Amino acid sequence: MPGPSCCHVLSPPLNPSLHVSRTRIRGLTHYSSNSVSLLHRRLPHKVGSLSKSSKHRWRFSCFQEEEYSSCSPGVEMENVEENKSAELERYNLGDPNDKKNEWFSNIEEVFKAIFNSKPWMVPWSASTILQVMLLWIASFWFVGSWIIPFLAHIMGFRRETLTYRGQALYSLLTDVAEGLAGIAILHRCLARFHPLPSDWFQFSLRGKWLIDVGLGCLMFPLVNRLSQVNLNLVPVLPSTPASVSSVEQSILARDPVAMVLYAIVVSVCAPMWEEIVFRGFLLPSLTKYIPVWGSILVTSLAFALVHFNMQRMLPLIFLGLVMGTVFARSRNLFSSMLLHSLWNAFVFLDLMK
Repeated sequence: MPGPSCCHVLSPPLNPSLHVSRTRIRGLTHYSSNSVSLLHRRLPHKVGSLSKSSKHRWRFSCFQEEEYSSCSPGVEMENVEENKSAELERYNLGDPNDKKNEWFSNIEEVFKAIFNSKPWMVPWSASTILQVMLLWIASFWFVGSWIIPFLAHIMGFRRETLTYRGQALYSLLTDVAEGLAGIAILHRCLARFHPLPSDWFQFSLRGKWLIDVGLGCLMFPLVNRLSQVNLNLVPVLPSTPASVSSVEQSILARDPVAMVLYAIVVSVCAPMWEEIVFRGFLLPSLTKYIPVWGSILVTSLAFALVHFNMQRMLPLIFLGLVMGTVFARSRNLFSSMLLHSLWNAFVFLDLMK
């Protein structure tokens, strides 16, 4: 859930026409007597001029590793042209499209490294994905708004009449019932695809996923900042009546039992159910049709929308991106659950101030 600048010492590129391998340059003082006589035979008039004046010195180049031999100026020019062609080939100066393709390829490699973009093996189709998500949303609403209130009415009490501790227990039971209903729907819809591939719904304490969770926690201040930006963009309407949630009421009353029960709801139950559905099921399922990074984005949007709060849309989307990235890298639901739990605990502790 975000560097000092660097100084690079740049050295100018070597001129290809003057580029000669160090291992191939030899001084004339190391030539053998045979080599010198060979030079005299090939260039007699030049050797004579060398002894008379320094103005007409000739430069000889040798391009052999094991044996020494002299090279004529024509041969040297051919080697220079070959070096130029090799340099042009190496830096790929001929085709701008190739450089553009290489740039896009590098960006793609970065995304692969960040998101571990190998898709999941998805045995079901888009209709199953849609079925699970719609049934989960319907069960969440039906259980929380109808079944639990109806059972409470049969038992002879209403939530509004409960104490702080009673309301906290009511919230905990409601959240547990909603979560169990969602898991039951998920199990029922995916039963015909059992056994599932090995990379589905993994829970493991092994690996380096704790490092990713720690890096995700560094994004919490940014998520908090986005909350303020979102409130400035979509302010609460003046006609909206100000209401204090039961969680805030228990915090204001400083009821320790109620606060512990609410902490269990927001830091344990909610992260568990939501991560199983969004990161455990929806994100991997979408990789059958779109890349992993696209699945992370779509899942983050869906995660924000189901909270039905326009004043929290931006921070929830960004939080979903962070949790989705952590999960996609580790393929471990413990990572996103822990990160989600830590964020909710961070908000809960902030309310207690």
